[in-house]
Amino acid sequence: MLILQNITYIHPNRDVLFDDLNLVINNQSKIALIGNNGVGKSTLLKIIAGDLLPAKGTIYTSTVPYVVPQHFGQYNHLSVAEALGIASKVGALKSILNGEATEENLAILDDDWTIEDRCQHALEKWALTEVDLFQPMQRLSGGQKTKVFLAGIELHRSEMVLLDEPSNHLDRAARKRLESFIETYTGTILMVSHDRRLLNLVDAVCELDKHGTTLYGGNYDFYKEQKNIQRQALHEDVKSKEKALKKAKAVERESMERQQKLDAGGKKKQEKAGMPTIMMNTLRNNAEKSTSRLKGVHADKIAALAHQLSDLRSNLPAIDKMKLGLDSSSLHEGKVLVTAEEIQFGYEETFLWNQPLSYQILSGDRVALEGLNGSGKSTLIQLILGQLNPQRGHMYRAPMRSVFIDQDYSLIQDANSVLQQAEHLNHLNLPEHEVKTRLNRFLFGKQYWDKMCGELSGGEKMRLMLCCLTLYDKAPDLLILDEPTNNLDIQNLEILTEAVNNYRGTVIVVSHDAYFLDEIGITKRIQLV
Repeated sequence: MLILQNITYIHPNRDVLFDDLNLVINNQSKIALIGNNGVGKSTLLKIIAGDLLPAKGTIYTSTVPYVVPQHFGQYNHLSVAEALGIASKVGALKSILNGEATEENLAILDDDWTIEDRCQHALEKWALTEVDLFQPMQRLSGGQKTKVFLAGIELHRSEMVLLDEPSNHLDRAARKRLESFIETYTGTILMVSHDRRLLNLVDAVCELDKHGTTLYGGNYDFYKEQKNIQRQALHEDVKSKEKALKKAKAVERESMERQQKLDAGGKKKQEKAGMPTIMMNTLRNNAEKSTSRLKGVHADKIAALAHQLSDLRSNLPAIDKMKLGLDSSSLHEGKVLVTAEEIQFGYEETFLWNQPLSYQILSGDRVALEGLNGSGKSTLIQLILGQLNPQRGHMYRAPMRSVFIDQDYSLIQDANSVLQQAEHLNHLNLPEHEVKTRLNRFLFGKQYWDKMCGELSGGEKMRLMLCCLTLYDKAPDLLILDEPTNNLDIQNLEILTEAVNNYRGTVIVVSHDAYFLDEIGITKRIQLV
């Protein structure tokens, strides 16, 4: 069991990340922890694991959790065994087998005589047969590093596992293995992930936001359904409040017009009756006070409604505040863009593909490029873009405008500010105020304009890239996306999905995210082997 009571965490700069957070997770539960980037999901996992201390609050765990962390190169200086936390135990076993059966070595081994065999079995299970326990983590690919930590679950035999974006860097085969593990694991799982297929394997979804945690008793699809209901209710509240505000302004206008007519009529009667000036001044002052009171009553009501409406709008999801508005390709649907006939490409006299490739891409197609890591997907993209030519076979490319968005968003220059980046790609030559308007539509308000692009999160870079596409003088005919969902939170995944679905043109996607591919309506698949 895991119990968090009144957990508060404060950054070193004294900013409060979350305050008085409470959560209870029962044994053998499988819980997904989701929330926008920066809300503190990974930090909370580190607090539960004991790697960070909260400013206040208490944590109770019935077992020591095992952590599968996100990795950004921070483990490169370690060997595989050190990263797994078993280096001393394996070293003690080797020393004992070499005749050094000291009390210290025996205590370190703790009767775990099968540690090497279990390591071998665990690594084989995750297709890491070529990995040696004492080789540096630095020599492994991103996917191999993730699988090393996943293999550690079996080694440590923990009854509670904390998973932080466990599908990052994994190819489709490894993701299938991960899905199978989550389905069959009999212990407790707390998982941070943006992978919707994994999120549909859990018992409940815990949403972390600035207000704390909210538990939804079902998988991601159930959570999404409940959020849509809340979202629709919020939209209805916004519409109702907008209607009330409009009516209040109309009533104010009518009341003021009626009061002005009454005041004007009264003044004429007074003048006609020859009323003394001092009396007329008194009556005029009383009328002005009455009008002022009437104005105040309406102004207070309008101000209250406007404040309530502002609060409601601030709670709308980001996707509802945005205006994506990507233009569509001018090419007619069905036009032949690319034809490949028996093409091959290789390096150092070795061809990439077991069989030559033949395929055709038409305007309007939505194509998934599929294959294991190293199967030549990046090379095929270069061939499609005309940056390389096939070494065998024939390839036809129609004249077209293409935009390639890689997983690092290389079109975004880290040394530029957000405004400078937008102006750099302002092919429409729009004036600065219009560029700023476009940035606002993509949630880049004034506070972002001078922020350096290198400081943006992956989701923010994705939104900035989408914004810049609206500044092109002509919409691309072909949009190529390379692992576009990597490191995006749920909110930005939904923004990206809607943008791609709104775009009318040809899309080629390299992605291991099957849920995303289903949502954007893939019509063709090119399998590389």
